[in-house]
Amino acid sequence: MKAKKKQRLFSFFFEKDNFFPVISAIAAGLYPLFFYYTNNFKLIKSWGHFGYFISLFILAPIAIFFIANKVSKISVFEKIQPFTLPFLNFFFFFFFLNVALYAGFSWLRTFIVFGIAVLLTFLLQKYFKKILVFQFILSIIGAFTLAPVIIKQLNYSKKWMLQPDGIETAVFRKKPNIYFIEPDGYANFSELKKGNYEIENAEFENFLAENKFKTYPNFRSNYAATLPSNSATFMMKHHYYNNGSDFTETIDARNIIIGDNSVLKVLKHNNYRTFFLTEQPYFFTNKPKLGYDFCNFSSKEISFVTTGIGNPQDIIEPFANYMEAYPEGPNFFFLEIFNPGHIINRESESKGIAGEREHYIESLKEANKKLAQLTKIILKNDPEALIVIMADHGGFVGMKSIEDSYTKSNDPNIINSIFSSMLAIHWPNGESPEFDAKLKTSVNLFRILVSYLSENPSYLTNLQADKSYIIINFDAPKGVYEYLDTEGNVVFNKH
Repeated sequence: MKAKKKQRLFSFFFEKDNFFPVISAIAAGLYPLFFYYTNNFKLIKSWGHFGYFISLFILAPIAIFFIANKVSKISVFEKIQPFTLPFLNFFFFFFFLNVALYAGFSWLRTFIVFGIAVLLTFLLQKYFKKILVFQFILSIIGAFTLAPVIIKQLNYSKKWMLQPDGIETAVFRKKPNIYFIEPDGYANFSELKKGNYEIENAEFENFLAENKFKTYPNFRSNYAATLPSNSATFMMKHHYYNNGSDFTETIDARNIIIGDNSVLKVLKHNNYRTFFLTEQPYFFTNKPKLGYDFCNFSSKEISFVTTGIGNPQDIIEPFANYMEAYPEGPNFFFLEIFNPGHIINRESESKGIAGEREHYIESLKEANKKLAQLTKIILKNDPEALIVIMADHGGFVGMKSIEDSYTKSNDPNIINSIFSSMLAIHWPNGESPEFDAKLKTSVNLFRILVSYLSENPSYLTNLQADKSYIIINFDAPKGVYEYLDTEGNVVFNKH
């Protein structure tokens, strides 16, 4: 009796004319959906993304499978009817996995997937029902893999964002226009001269000196990637990679950087008009709520499936236009450029240590060109501006790829290549505060600037430790480690 009940249940799910296409469609999309969310959750955690991906991975295939199954029963298509659902299932399953792996669409990869689907259809069509069972088993495994990712997000604590004092309501005694320019991966001038870099950069250094910029040798970032570095910078607090949640996609980082953060709060408290201009919509991939008054990107124009990296958009012309349109301050501009950047992410795509260094040198020239253009525009229109040029981290030169940084190293040249960051400041009237000697790492930049603008050095009592942290996966127990201490010495202390 039990065997017959099981057989009837199996027949209900897999042999009903109208239900079988639905089951086939769900089987094709469910595991890729879980896989995509597991690997990209922090990129796509909005409700808009959820609705989009449910429609893309589940609802659209259901409609296509259902219609295709009906059409295949027309007499003219009788010969291909047995192959219709298997082909669609194989095609959509591997197509969605391709989208999940690369966070984008490619015609070449789609043609390859088409060929694979045709081949598997002819080879495995008679085993199709068993394959559906296997796909659902994969989906169960995928659900269990996704669960801890969601739980970690739900348990995420924002306590680290609380300030120990009233800095968010500090009152500025002077209100110059502030221009915060961030060139991605620009190593400090002191590091460029030595170590794994050994790059001649005197022309740009001289340019800054001639324009009354003060540079800060040996300045460095506290974290090894854009999101963790910027989120700490704009909150003026350490987050320690959320205790190792992820190396690059720190929880809520995008929402913090361009949404709700302590720096924007104190600026708005002092009636600053705020602008964010960036070459790439990297901070917009999860469609965070924008905390800036003006921006050159809108969440609506950002694709639901994207890494946020593509062809760079010019920011120099729109920046000049904004300056012309809003000559009366106080204004705060966050200008992000993606040069020089860093070496390649994956070793499989690396040009080797020497090749990656050469690429960095070429990109550095482009960064200098853009920085010079921006600086000239600012100083022409606003000669007493407070201009801060600060990189988010180093260029990782000396490694084959970013993957090498996951492995423990004792080499100071490697470690400094990761964290060394350029900092140059044009102080109004050329008068830097005495306490600018405390500018050692990026987490304390804005706390020091707020102390300067408010003429209240009491905020300096809560400076964060000038330590640099990284996540290590290999040659040591996986976790968050202090890599450089407050004096910039190489250490290896588990956090």
